[in-house]
Amino acid sequence: MKRRIISAVLAAAMIVGTLAGCSGGGENAAPGEDKSGGGESGEKVKLTLWHMEETDSRVQAFQEVIKKYNESQSEVEVDVAVQSWDDAYTKVPSAIQAGNGPDILQSIPDFCSVIYDMKVVQDVSDMVEELNEKYSFLDSALTPYVYEDGTYAIPAFGMTQVLWYRKDLFDAAGLKAPSTFEELVECAKALTDKDNGKYGIALPASLSMATDQVLYSLIASAGGKDVVNADNEVTFNNEGTVAALELYQELLQYAPSDCDTYAWGEPQALLNQGTVAMAIEKGQYLSTFESESGVSAENLGCAPIPVLDGSCTSTSIYYSNGFMLLSDDEAKKEAAKSFFDFMLSEEAYGDFLNAEPGLFLPVTETGGKYDSWLSNEILQKYPDQVEGLLDSASTGELFGFTDGICSKIGSITGPNLIAQTLQQITVNGKTPEEAAEWGQNAMEEAVAK
Repeated sequence: MKRRIISAVLAAAMIVGTLAGCSGGGENAAPGEDKSGGGESGEKVKLTLWHMEETDSRVQAFQEVIKKYNESQSEVEVDVAVQSWDDAYTKVPSAIQAGNGPDILQSIPDFCSVIYDMKVVQDVSDMVEELNEKYSFLDSALTPYVYEDGTYAIPAFGMTQVLWYRKDLFDAAGLKAPSTFEELVECAKALTDKDNGKYGIALPASLSMATDQVLYSLIASAGGKDVVNADNEVTFNNEGTVAALELYQELLQYAPSDCDTYAWGEPQALLNQGTVAMAIEKGQYLSTFESESGVSAENLGCAPIPVLDGSCTSTSIYYSNGFMLLSDDEAKKEAAKSFFDFMLSEEAYGDFLNAEPGLFLPVTETGGKYDSWLSNEILQKYPDQVEGLLDSASTGELFGFTDGICSKIGSITGPNLIAQTLQQITVNGKTPEEAAEWGQNAMEEAVAK
């Protein structure tokens, strides 16, 4: 029933969306600003914002939202600069220490813990409380930023992982989407024809965040999600971790041989080409499937992350990206609140989420109902897949935040210790049991520093 409702809403949104025009600054005007966008002349409050979304479409969408905000009032001006997640954990702290950091900084939960330790991020509890009354943040999006002494980011958009598969290839082989580890291996094996350059699955096996996240989704779906808790106690060496490592090792037999170089983009490209039949990733697969695959949208399948067995629940990785406030200047704080209010409003939020349709998911109850989001032409083509992503988001979690907030999680994610654990198998020839023990010891050492 829920699926039919979502599909109906998506269909109706296209019609409603064509009737909705863009309003002016209105209720989102800067503090002291009149709603007509006039206001007294004077020096503007200038905010610098850094984000790490380097893809052209996302850069453009960020620019458009910020441009619209700047034009909506006359007291605040937001300037934006694009950084990179590839070196964010080293470059951004160095810039902050040198006094060259931004006023507003994009974050994910573990990166927030790194900046939090620098004692520069501002508590935005009051701001969150006010925005929450208006927009209703999802608990799963907000909780990873709530520390004992305050809240340290404004959630902006969520991301989650699912199993993507080529329905046309599955239908031709008489297969259905796998729901267990055993079925996943069976499908990967059946759909592999190396002589003809066809593979069952593409998995990242590089030293990267992509590998961390795909492997963790499988660890969580094997019952091992609590790898480290709020007291920095590491429990990575558990049955779920070993089972996921065994699965990964087996699946790599049915994957292209250069998976050790893959990060985010390669599995998607191969799935679109029809070279591989399955991949595990986030919702960006919606935006390019038809144009790159040459087949219709109905051939892109979406399923929950397979589980180890009937005793486990599909638990994909989920986390929200947020914005931290680094400036303690009161005028900038008020200006930032005005900007966040604008960003979460229907006037801007749909365009913001559709920077990458399907990848950026709403982090507020109101945002999930906005016609400006649902009427997007790409989302219109994939109602079942959007439903699958939202379902995954509702149950997903992030390692280091499943049992309180691990204050040292950045010491684990920064050097990609989960990916390094896999490489103990793929590079160093360890068994899954030995690799899990190595990962346990490496993480214990990391959080002890």
